[in-house]
Amino acid sequence: MTIAGMILVNNPGDWDAVYPPLLHAEWNGWTPTDLIFPFFLFIVGISMHLSFESRRSKGASRGELMKHAAWRALIIYAIGFFLAAFPNFDIHTVRFAGVLPRIAMVYLISSAIVLYTGKRAWAAITAGLLIGYWLLMTRAPGFDLTPDGNLAAWLDRKIMYEHLWVEHRWDPEGLLSTLPAIATTLLGVFTGVWLKKPHHPSTSLRAGSGHEGTRRKAGGMLAAGAAGLALGELWNLAFPINKNLWTSSYVVFTAGFGLVLLAAIYWVVEIRGWKKWGAPFLWYGSNAIVVYALSSFVGRCSIEFHSTWNNEQVMLKTMLYERFFAPLAQPVHASLLWALAYVLTFMVLAWIMYRKAIFVKI
Repeated sequence: MTIAGMILVNNPGDWDAVYPPLLHAEWNGWTPTDLIFPFFLFIVGISMHLSFESRRSKGASRGELMKHAAWRALIIYAIGFFLAAFPNFDIHTVRFAGVLPRIAMVYLISSAIVLYTGKRAWAAITAGLLIGYWLLMTRAPGFDLTPDGNLAAWLDRKIMYEHLWVEHRWDPEGLLSTLPAIATTLLGVFTGVWLKKPHHPSTSLRAGSGHEGTRRKAGGMLAAGAAGLALGELWNLAFPINKNLWTSSYVVFTAGFGLVLLAAIYWVVEIRGWKKWGAPFLWYGSNAIVVYALSSFVGRCSIEFHSTWNNEQVMLKTMLYERFFAPLAQPVHASLLWALAYVLTFMVLAWIMYRKAIFVKI
């Protein structure tokens, strides 16, 4: 679902005609779009624990797992770097940070923490990252929490001046904000531990309603999620919820939101047994990085390559959108139709890969 959401919000037909929930908050606050990336990192943490536990039960050593994690991180970063550099490959201005580079860095560091420390250390590191980042961002003398005046933006300008998302100013996936993003992933790891924890039911409930232990897992996630939402809103009073800065309140709030949604889906799928509705998301998730990267590449090509439209050279995307989508509805609706068509196109690709058992693993 997260991958589908990423593709949806990244590919409107017209950036000047987008429903507000499908745009990021300009600075403080949040929209549904601001939930998507932290949800992905949260899921990375869950799957990391499940994967490591499965492979260790088959005899894999910590060193082998860490080596594989480092290799995966390198490949993910390389894919992100390629997408940022295409088609000019100008090393002097290419963006170093980004969605895939952040995933790579967070995955690598979180893997090392999970593999070489224990649960108490995970908790201490998570708390230390969140509280330490809060203090750094709010107590460092001479800085504030404005787009250009915050410590994270200053550090990015010092290190990546020519390579930022917002030229010479700041980057939403910058260096310092990677620290709380690691905390997002570690909170996912704890969720993976909870999901893997054996719950021995005393009795079985009526057919189709699941077991007592499964209900406890869903209930535990729901309670923890509600606590995260409340704590995030409370922390927001002192350290605003902000995706661009990946503030500590944003980490806690989005992890809480993710837990609530996961609990709801867990109840629907594992307890009620309603699974067929989720088939498209299963297809997406089975080749998540490939589908996301390919959708980004196609989107980039549609902007970089041009075609003739009304006797003018325009972007390929502009020609296709104006010819096939703009006449169908008012701008904001046509723009959404383009985005939904994009999602559907890559859902079909994901379905074909799933049916043919093509699973690209890094």
